[in-house]
Amino acid sequence: MPDFKYAEGRIAESLQFITEEMVEFDKEYACKSWKEYQDDRKLQKIIDRTIENILTAFIEISGTILTEKGIAVESYSDTLKKIGEFFGLSQEEQENLSRLAFQRNRLAHRYFNFRWQAISDYAKQKGMIKKVLGLILKREKTTRD
Repeated sequence: MPDFKYAEGRIAESLQFITEEMVEFDKEYACKSWKEYQDDRKLQKIIDRTIENILTAFIEISGTILTEKGIAVESYSDTLKKIGEFFGLSQEEQENLSRLAFQRNRLAHRYFNFRWQAISDYAKQKGMIKKVLGLILKREKTTRD
């Protein structure tokens, strides 16, 4: 198999993007209620897209790391489960990460009846995402040093 080399600095750029999006979400949208969300189409679009962007970039970074290590994946869900395994997370944590891919798909494919559930699940798992992002950042710093 040929060596895989991702664009230099792309993981760091994606980590920065995710961090900025998460900060914006926490500051502007995390406190919004179901009623506020339901009553404001513009707010719906912003919240949906922000979380979709965060999860898509998170999946991209995870997939890149696994590819660099020669670890095959079959789906976005599998990608997030295996990144959890790669970093030694518990089985429960791996499953929670895996479900985030499902929620990302709900937002990306506009499953109207499930968008708020996707947003709620993201909010519940935000700490787990931050934990993995911290592990990725630590790995990146170690790799560059």
